[in-house]
Amino acid sequence: MQPVPGAAIMVGSWPLAAGSWFPEHTHNAHQLNWAVGGVLGVRVGHRSWILPPTLALWLPAGVPHRTGATRDATLRSLFLSARLPDLGSGDPVPVAVDGLLLALAAHLERTDLAEDARTRAEGVVLDALRPLPTRPVAVPEPADPRCRAVADALHRDPSDDRGLAALAAAAGSSRRTVSRLFVQDTGLSFERWRRHLRVRAALPMLAEGRPVDAVARAVGYATPSAFLAAFRGVVGTSPSRYLGRRD
Repeated sequence: MQPVPGAAIMVGSWPLAAGSWFPEHTHNAHQLNWAVGGVLGVRVGHRSWILPPTLALWLPAGVPHRTGATRDATLRSLFLSARLPDLGSGDPVPVAVDGLLLALAAHLERTDLAEDARTRAEGVVLDALRPLPTRPVAVPEPADPRCRAVADALHRDPSDDRGLAALAAAAGSSRRTVSRLFVQDTGLSFERWRRHLRVRAALPMLAEGRPVDAVARAVGYATPSAFLAAFRGVVGTSPSRYLGRRD
């Protein structure tokens, strides 16, 4: 990314190999991230977003986050001066990626723009951002080692359909104890926690274009309708709308 003196918005691009993640970090500027090909992931604490090329994430200045790739991708970013309004009022916000945003990014990446032309283009950017009505997928990790053993088993295989009694027994505990500790450690019931985990595991596959029925089976749902109901319950909208596509 080549600095432009006096610019309020800078543009950068970085290739990311599948499975690679930047360590947790912050920026002094607001940041808007999306993928040019491939699929990105962004994590803020225990909240997660998956970004195909149709979806960007606004990160307010100062918010600690990690960014990585679930498959080979190029990270494209706008860095906006913290003096500009915060679209998320302190929270990350998903934003649709459309032709206008792509054109503005390409325009502002130029280093030969006259100062007045750059100022006019920068003035359009915030007006062009279209927030999407979606929620992040939160998967808090339990601290108790018995719950951690259960959680680790489901991280390894989200489609594992064993009930809590069997999972707790494998971890050397009882259903009642693990159920109580999951709520204590994560703020979620075990079944809710497993639903969030399965939806998070499904998102990269959906972003890569895999059919809903195949994704549903891969994360432990017998039918697409059961998966879609769980997805809406966690995210608040359909997979296609979450990913910035049209139903």
